[in-house]
Amino acid sequence: MVTFVVNGVSRSVDVPEDVPLLWVLREELGLTGTKYGCGMAACGACTVAVDKHAVRSCVTSMADVAGKDVTTIEGLAHGEKLHPVQEAFVKHLAFQCGYCTPGLIMGAYALLTKNSGLSRDAIASRLNGHICRCGTHGRVLDAVQEAGAAMKGGSR
Repeated sequence: MVTFVVNGVSRSVDVPEDVPLLWVLREELGLTGTKYGCGMAACGACTVAVDKHAVRSCVTSMADVAGKDVTTIEGLAHGEKLHPVQEAFVKHLAFQCGYCTPGLIMGAYALLTKNSGLSRDAIASRLNGHICRCGTHGRVLDAVQEAGAAMKGGSR
């Protein structure tokens, strides 16, 4: 049995500790916003925040999250109010097919909770490991910069 907090709710799951977090989120908890991409932590589609740090859930074991706080894309909004990163992605049309978008948003969220005033180059460098084939990279950078400005001074 592994106990952890997911999107503010304490959860206990009866799975082996070596099971990847991604599969528990999707299959056990029904949180399908986190996507399976490569299975090797190379693409970023499965990114979630663990204690506000971006992690690739496809290679993060349940043992690694025991007792920790996990935030998925489903946990960012407050009711109907989108998180500033989500709002900025919508405003800037920073997605096309949307498959990589949850991972990019979660990566940006974790990045901006540590430093909301990053330059465009710093954002590009830190989100470099997120693969998107739709070609919206410029709009993603615009969205993350705007979200950083909106988050400045807050921990949201």
